[in-house]
Amino acid sequence: MRKGVVLGVVVCAVLFAGSVIADTADELRSKINDQSAKIDALNREIATYQAQLESLGTKKQTLQNTLAVIDITRKQLTAQINLTKSKIADTEQQIRVLQLGITNKENLIAQDRGSLAYTLYELHASESASFAESLLSGRSLSELWNDSDQLENFHDAIQAHIVKLDEIKQSLTDNKTVIEGKRKELLVEQRALAQQEQSLIIATNEQKALLARTKSQESSYQKILTDKRTAKANFEKALEDLETKLKYVLDTSLIPAAGKGVLSWPIDKVGVTQYFGNTAFAKSGAYNGKGHNGIDLRATIGTPIKAALSGTITGTGNSDAVAGCYSYGKWVLIKHPNGLSTLYAHLSQISVSEGTQIYTGDVIGYSGATGYATGPHLHFGVYASDGVKVVRLKDATGKSTACGNAVIPIAPVGAYLNPIDYLPAK
Repeated sequence: MRKGVVLGVVVCAVLFAGSVIADTADELRSKINDQSAKIDALNREIATYQAQLESLGTKKQTLQNTLAVIDITRKQLTAQINLTKSKIADTEQQIRVLQLGITNKENLIAQDRGSLAYTLYELHASESASFAESLLSGRSLSELWNDSDQLENFHDAIQAHIVKLDEIKQSLTDNKTVIEGKRKELLVEQRALAQQEQSLIIATNEQKALLARTKSQESSYQKILTDKRTAKANFEKALEDLETKLKYVLDTSLIPAAGKGVLSWPIDKVGVTQYFGNTAFAKSGAYNGKGHNGIDLRATIGTPIKAALSGTITGTGNSDAVAGCYSYGKWVLIKHPNGLSTLYAHLSQISVSEGTQIYTGDVIGYSGATGYATGPHLHFGVYASDGVKVVRLKDATGKSTACGNAVIPIAPVGAYLNPIDYLPAK
C-alpha cells in the first residue's frame, strides 16, 4: 500500500507539472503565430516598395523621381528593420518553448530517478528479508515471488523510460542550439540593417544638399546633371588615354580559366542592368563610345555588398572627395589569390580598410549612388591582378585635371575582364 501511494503521488506530480508547462508553451506558440503573421505582412510590404523602386528606375532622372526613390527606400528600409525585429522576437519565443520542453524533461528524469531509487530500495529490502520473516508475515511464497517480479518489471520500465527521456532531452538541446544559432544570424542581420540605415542617412543628407543647390528647381537639377555628365566624360577621356598608353599583355597562365562559379555574386538578389563591353548604352555615347568596363547590378541604397571571393583589400577611395570629379564615388578593390581582382563602386558606405583580409561573402560596404550614377546601383569590375594598380590620377598622367587628386584603380585595356565569365549562372 505504501509503495502504491508513493508511485501515485509521483505520477500526479508529473502530470501537474506537464499541464503548467503546456499552458505556458501554448501562450508562446500563440505569440509565435502572431509574429509569423507580422513577418508575412512585412514581406509583402517590402515587395511592394521594391516594385515601386524598379518602376521608378525605368523613368527619366528628374528631381522629383530622385526624391521619390529616396523616400520609398527609407520606407523599405524601415520595413526591413521591423521584419528583422519580428524574426528575432519569433526566434526568441521558439527558444523559450524549447527551453520549457527541456526543463520539463529534466524534471521528469529527476522524478523518475527518485522513483527508481525508492523501488530499488524496496526491492533490496524484500530480497534481504529472511525466509522465516517472510513466512511470519503471513504472505504466501507465490505472493512474495509476484512482488519480486513486479519490482523487477518496474525497474526495467523506469530504466527504459529514463533512457527515452535522455534521448528526448538531447534532441531538444540540439534544437535549441540550432535556434540560438539562427538568432545570432538575425542579430548580425539587424546590425547590418543599422549600417544600411546609416547609408540612407548619408544619401538623404546628400539629397538635402542637392535640394539646397537647386532650390527645388528642376531646371537647376538638370543643369547639375549636365555638368556632371560633362565632367564624367572628361574624366573617362583622360583615363582612357592613360589606359590605352599602358603596355600590357595578358598572361592567361596567371588567371583562372573562364568558368561559372569562380566568383560569387556580390549581392543576394541579382539583377544585371548593364553588361560588360560594347553595350547599347555604350554605343549611345556613354564611356566616350568605348565599352563598359564592368557590369552594373540593381541595388537600392543600403543593400549589403559582399566580397565575391576571399582576398585582401588593396585599396578604398572616394572620388567625390575631389570637387568636380565624377567617377566611381566610393569604391573598394580586392585582390584574390587566384590572380583576379574585383572592384565595387558607387557605394554609400565602405565597411573595410586597406590591407584587411576578408572572406567570400563578407560585407565590404553598402550600395549607393556616389560618383557618377544615374541611380542607385553597384558597378562590379574584374581585372587581372598583375595589370591593375591604385594610383592618384595626376601622378599617372602627369596632368592636372578635375580628377587629378582622385585615388582610383587604373588598368590597361587588356587587363579588364568580363565578370560574367567568372560568376555563377543566374
